[in-house]
Amino acid sequence: MDQTYILLLLLAPLAGFILNVFFGKKAGHNGAGYLATFAVFISFCVTLMYFLQINKTATPVQVNLFEWFSFGKVTVNMGILLDQLSLLWLMFVTGIGTLIHLYSVSYMHDDENRHKFFAYLNLFIFFMLLLVTGDNLLVMFIGWEGVGLCSYLLIGFWYKNQDYNDAAKKAFIMNRIGDLGFLIGMFIIAYLTKTLDYAQIPDAIKFKLSLLQEPQQMKFISALSIAALALFIGACGKSAQIPLYTWLPDAMAGPTPVSALIHAATMVTAGIFMVTRMHFLFDLAPNVQNVIAIVGAVTSIVAATIGLVQNDIKKVLAYSTVSQLGLMFLALGLGAYEVAVFHVITHAFFKACLFLGSGSVIHALHGEQDMRKMGALKKWMPITYITFLISSLAISGIPPFSGFFSKDEILMTAFHENKVLYVIGSVASIMTAFYMFRLLYLTFFKDFRGTEEQKHHLHESPALITFPLIVLAILAAIGGLISFPGASWLNQYLAPVLGAKEHGEHHLGTTEYALMAVAVIGGLIGIGIAYAKYLKKGEVPPADEEMTGLHKVLYHKYYIDEAYEFLFVKPINALSTFFRDTLETALSGFVYGFGKVTNAIGDQGRLLQNGSVGRYLFFFVMGMVAIVSYLFYNKIV
Repeated sequence: MDQTYILLLLLAPLAGFILNVFFGKKAGHNGAGYLATFAVFISFCVTLMYFLQINKTATPVQVNLFEWFSFGKVTVNMGILLDQLSLLWLMFVTGIGTLIHLYSVSYMHDDENRHKFFAYLNLFIFFMLLLVTGDNLLVMFIGWEGVGLCSYLLIGFWYKNQDYNDAAKKAFIMNRIGDLGFLIGMFIIAYLTKTLDYAQIPDAIKFKLSLLQEPQQMKFISALSIAALALFIGACGKSAQIPLYTWLPDAMAGPTPVSALIHAATMVTAGIFMVTRMHFLFDLAPNVQNVIAIVGAVTSIVAATIGLVQNDIKKVLAYSTVSQLGLMFLALGLGAYEVAVFHVITHAFFKACLFLGSGSVIHALHGEQDMRKMGALKKWMPITYITFLISSLAISGIPPFSGFFSKDEILMTAFHENKVLYVIGSVASIMTAFYMFRLLYLTFFKDFRGTEEQKHHLHESPALITFPLIVLAILAAIGGLISFPGASWLNQYLAPVLGAKEHGEHHLGTTEYALMAVAVIGGLIGIGIAYAKYLKKGEVPPADEEMTGLHKVLYHKYYIDEAYEFLFVKPINALSTFFRDTLETALSGFVYGFGKVTNAIGDQGRLLQNGSVGRYLFFFVMGMVAIVSYLFYNKIV
């Protein structure tokens, strides 16, 4: 029975993809959208059923669909594992996925290729489900690659714009760099432990360590550390960490629902999921954990500084996503896996709401994304404004909204483990509050700065857009209750997977209350600076050509894209040009020479075929004489 329900969970979105590919265009104006939404809703219902069941019994469900293949001592099954960790991910992937599909029905209403769009969204959900539910690294890798492919298809969905195509290729290539790290780590683990199953790898490691003497044990652990580092490189690519983060802001080229689903709530959290799933491996590699924490902290502060001055509403949210992912990796590097998962969940709520809210604004302004050409929209779009405000308060860490609890746990853990990383995370959080309320004030307050035509058509978005916003805003407001300080349901729920940890269950004392106060004051300072600058003084960011100094450097993202262009793209292009213009030309000439000789022989041979029966008989007789002579000479006959 479990196998039937699990197949329904996995295959419903795949069926939606297939039906939309072949019949979506004939399904009526919104038929493709409703079909895709229903397919994901089915997966959500099955997920909810298992979530309630496992929350009650605490017994994971594992189904081996079939044995995939074997090589040497390694056997890989197509197995599905529904435990506490995978079900948490499934809940927000399918739940938020359903809301975003519903939102997209209205948002993509006028697009001529909307059936393709919904087909791609369904395919993405299918691969994300496979990534999360697989019971071994190879099944996870199938989903890992699949979501990368769908990301490419969706970012470049409006393919008539070459810039969007370039953004899609950039995302695809940078993810392939990380994926190579994932593959290397997976091969090392398979070689060392002779298995890729999550349940068997820890036991295999313990057994191997018990057989080895101390010098060999250290070598074995060093090899495992290399595997952990390689897996982390894979996570850097998928979850947009330094140095593989520049693809995510460019991925805003895709339709806004894509940004909300893939680049806020699901795909970019795949790296967090993988590290958390393999926590037993990273716990054996403290040096790698230190690297993860440092990379996460640096990513959070670098992305936050860039977000301070961006003027594209989606670019601000994109750099905010990179920064928040950095905080999650900071928690992972400190061994606080539950805390990282907590922030993943709350971030999915408020960031999906923020992206969909930005889409509502862009929809009302007929494609305008520059905040310098917005303003006063709360008068025309009250629902969008209120939901955006709630989510902005949540991401800024203001109580009692969800982001306060999850971000506070990260900073509290960092304070107890590494004061320097705590300071970096705190500064990044203050910057987050500033740029989010900078966005809010520039978009919804003061005077409208767009065109008169835009002003004339301003209105609140349709119900299919505002309903998901309201649901997500409610979740962003109350989602922090799942891990209330000192009484965390989430930590208890995850304990069977992650074990009892000292992190994530802080006993509230004077120090903890002081840290909470500091975090809240920091958030209020960021909001206050934004208020004084953009609401009280009514400042508007300068035009691109008027920027100078540090403002210009931050606006151009530290010129990192230009550096990558100079260091990697241009040399590779030059090398490919060399091969094309020299070696390929020489080889082509050589190959063409063979072709010319063959053509010349053919031309001469063609002259013999002139229709003369006498000549044909002559050659026939000569051929027969030659064959008979050869046979007599060699005494064969």
